[in-house]
Amino acid sequence: MTTNASPYGRKTPPVSRTAVRRTNTRRKNARRRRRRNNRIKKTLLLLFLLLLIVGAGIGIIYMLRGGNMTTMDFAYSTATEFSNTLSAKENLRADPFAENLCVVGKDVDLPTATLQDSQAGLLLDMNRKKVLYSRRAFERVYPASITKIATAVIALTYGDMNETVTIRQSDVELEEQAQVCGFMEGDQLKMDQLLRCLLVYSGNDAAAAIARHVGGSVEEFVSLMNSYAASIGCTGTHFTNPHGLPDVDHYTTPYDIYLMLNEAIKYPEFTEITQLSEYTVNYTRYDGSAVSTRLEATDHYLTGEATAPKNVVVLGGKTGTTSAAGNCLAILVQNAYGEPFTSIVMGASSKEVLYSQMNSLLQNINGRI
Repeated sequence: MTTNASPYGRKTPPVSRTAVRRTNTRRKNARRRRRRNNRIKKTLLLLFLLLLIVGAGIGIIYMLRGGNMTTMDFAYSTATEFSNTLSAKENLRADPFAENLCVVGKDVDLPTATLQDSQAGLLLDMNRKKVLYSRRAFERVYPASITKIATAVIALTYGDMNETVTIRQSDVELEEQAQVCGFMEGDQLKMDQLLRCLLVYSGNDAAAAIARHVGGSVEEFVSLMNSYAASIGCTGTHFTNPHGLPDVDHYTTPYDIYLMLNEAIKYPEFTEITQLSEYTVNYTRYDGSAVSTRLEATDHYLTGEATAPKNVVVLGGKTGTTSAAGNCLAILVQNAYGEPFTSIVMGASSKEVLYSQMNSLLQNINGRI
């Protein structure tokens, strides 16, 4: 092994290979420590910046809420008892959800109301978000054909109103005494025509045909209905069919009906159709012949069989009648000042009683602040 010359003219002792390796190892370890320390510093800096951003966000929310950081109020009173298994969802309805809704927390009496203790109903001031009347708003009721509000919304959302629908035998195989338009297997109609038959005349065969055509099957369509109900905040609703014919597992609540009607009126077609006093459907029979059927509205306010209080205009809604549900009506109306109100009566003993009870609510929408 050779020796190295010293800058002073002396020879330096030889450097062993082991010493070189140790020196290189120390240098590598030093570089690793520097890199690790740099990573730690960068991580700490990022965490610090994140804390600053979160703190700024909390400060902004605090200012937007007027300096009040208390727990948000629920849209429903969490003390309310629901009579169905979906009731646990009511605590999900916080301020943002209820911002544009009438919020019901308890029964509200109205001196003129003539509903019986066993019935349920609502009268809501849509502009002021005020509850004028509430009875059993969160209790389970059978909706009968008020179900078709949800059916119509799903049809308008997912269906093509210009498509032609061919009636199948399964569409017309309904229980006896069910309200039907008289379709036969092989008949052909546009979706728009079926929707009018659904909402004006409350045709159950129209409901079945819409559901099967739009959903691919009635079962898939009903699944869409239940998803839709959940998405708009309905916690007391479960559908098993698109028409509302009796089923023990097919139910809703008056407040959920309000939520569904409140969504339905966002579709111009819905309010346009539900204001019709009658509808004549012209379509092609299975044998190629032309058929024309006049259908009268089920809403007696529209047909003139019942008269609303003075200066009350009916803007649309839906009726429902079965032996289990009784006589039901959910409508949107406006007063003399053009202000909208939602009124719901469930479980009346007859048509005459239904409209009398509805009037006992509607007579209060003019002149109330």
